[in-house]
Amino acid sequence: MPRTPRLVLAALVAAVIATAGCTLPVFAPDDPDGAAPVTTGSQAPPAVPGTQAQWAPCPEVPQQLVGRAASGMTYDCAKVAVPRNWAAPQSGETYDVAMIRIRSATQQNRIGSLLINPGGPGGSGIDTSVYLSFGQALGGLPTEVTNRFDIVGFDPRGVGRSSPIKCISSKDQDATFAAAPDPQSEAEFQEVVALNKRVAEGCGQKYGAQLPLFSTEQAARDMDAIRTAVGDEKTTYLGFSYGTLLGATYAQLFPDKVRALVLDGAINPKQDFIAGSESQAKGFERAFTNFTTWCKATAAQCPIAPDARGAVTDALAKAEASPVEGPDGREATPGWIFVAVISSLYTESGWQQLAKAVDALQTGDASDIFDLADQYADRKPDGSYSNLFDANLAVNCADTAGAPTVEKIRQLQGEWRRKYPLFGAALAMGMLPCTFWPGTRDPYPAGPATGAPPIVVVGTTGDPATPYENTAELAKMLGTGQVLTWEGEGHTAYPSTKCIVDAVDGYLIDLQVPKEGLRCPAR
Repeated sequence: MPRTPRLVLAALVAAVIATAGCTLPVFAPDDPDGAAPVTTGSQAPPAVPGTQAQWAPCPEVPQQLVGRAASGMTYDCAKVAVPRNWAAPQSGETYDVAMIRIRSATQQNRIGSLLINPGGPGGSGIDTSVYLSFGQALGGLPTEVTNRFDIVGFDPRGVGRSSPIKCISSKDQDATFAAAPDPQSEAEFQEVVALNKRVAEGCGQKYGAQLPLFSTEQAARDMDAIRTAVGDEKTTYLGFSYGTLLGATYAQLFPDKVRALVLDGAINPKQDFIAGSESQAKGFERAFTNFTTWCKATAAQCPIAPDARGAVTDALAKAEASPVEGPDGREATPGWIFVAVISSLYTESGWQQLAKAVDALQTGDASDIFDLADQYADRKPDGSYSNLFDANLAVNCADTAGAPTVEKIRQLQGEWRRKYPLFGAALAMGMLPCTFWPGTRDPYPAGPATGAPPIVVVGTTGDPATPYENTAELAKMLGTGQVLTWEGEGHTAYPSTKCIVDAVDGYLIDLQVPKEGLRCPAR
């Protein structure tokens, strides 16, 4: 399940205001031939590992995403050519990893580059860095950070502008999101199984032996080529959600090249695939309960109060029998409603949106449900998709050594339904693509970052997608991790409050590790 940091969603609010009709940023076009996505503007040849990048101005990138550049910021783009397989670099085959460098006109006493990854896997670091460049007032980075660092975003291999993987048709994407999140009958279950098998086989037919090369470890090795390309002796990194796994892998592979790593919204690398999926089911169930509690206590802002859980459950049941038709002719099936619920839980501000959407659905209006769902799915108004979910599957499945059988998933569907009534069955079903994923696997390492400096691991107590319990586990595994806690809601913490900002900025800029046990209040 893709994981989008809260700051990107907050910044997207500004983007939507600036560009009517825009929801999520464009990663890649949806066409069967996998044509190149929107250019990053650099016409210079890609740098090869060990050489510095040749930057070229690319003001069109913020223009395309937001409609304008941030005041006082310049935007330059470049690419680095990395071996497709770091285990066999002599083959000569490469992927181009695209980067953007954003520099403030008021920058002084430059420390180096701050490398950004928004998570996913499948999220564009280029797009995220553009949104972050608009400053803290719009959910972006504090001036204290942009005054000391170049902000460098990159699209990991297979993502967005970096040799994007595209193998799922828009028709199959629609079918996947519309499918029953908890198919009860055997016939309905097998229909979902067949869809996932078809998607996996299609990606295998298109990419074959390349599929294992989209793994997290390969991407982490790319990060060190980026470090050289931007001219930094050591890496300063801000990774959200899946970006914490990418950063942790980098720290294990290159501990002597780490200056400072902030890992916000931790993944626990020691969890196997099944345990990780159950952890998410538990996290989303807890976040949804927090939403229902808010709804009951704030009935004036929640039109489905006092029983929000009952209203959502009822909406899912009614949609099974008689789905409401949306503005574009799509039917608001239980699958689409479930995706809207998931989307709304990534930020506390999404709670009110969900309540309004479910309330409107009761009167026959599904437009708000589809707005929430399409934001999560990265579905464009013309019905096409970015390559977010193509890349998400490719990376997750390349990383996964032990995907469960169909029979095991059917068993877990029932068990988790009883433990996590709204999310358990769906999270069990979500493991199906990797069950059928072709090709060999390339699991990431899960051990200490011996020799690395202190690494800050940030956790949010109400995080649905990367539950708070992962925070201490990741810090402990790395051996040099220091936990920073935000007692808030939604996915990821930085830069939500002054307490979090002060702690993270002090570490990024001055290498001051937050005091042990620091807990920042929600507001």
